[in-house]
Amino acid sequence: MAQTKIDSPTNVVERNILLTGKIMQFLMDEPRIFDSLPEDFELVILPDDDPAVRQYNLELLDSYASEDKPIVFARIKAHPDNLQAYGKPKIFVPLPIAA
Repeated sequence: MAQTKIDSPTNVVERNILLTGKIMQFLMDEPRIFDSLPEDFELVILPDDDPAVRQYNLELLDSYASEDKPIVFARIKAHPDNLQAYGKPKIFVPLPIAA
């Protein structure tokens, strides 16, 4: 997979770290979710109300994702102007379809 330079939105690293922490806290509070997750996966955070970070994370997925790891998507509300106000994440595990 070709790797390209991706322009990052302002404070994208800090925003992604905070969102990752919120998702990890959610998973620790709801450990039964781990039963539905693959053993080794890549997590892609898709903030519903932060289109810049959502697009950036999808571009990272396109550029750097490993082809042999399943992808898990985490959708969460976290307004970029108030990262402390967030909603409960929604975790999506795409199902592979045998060809």
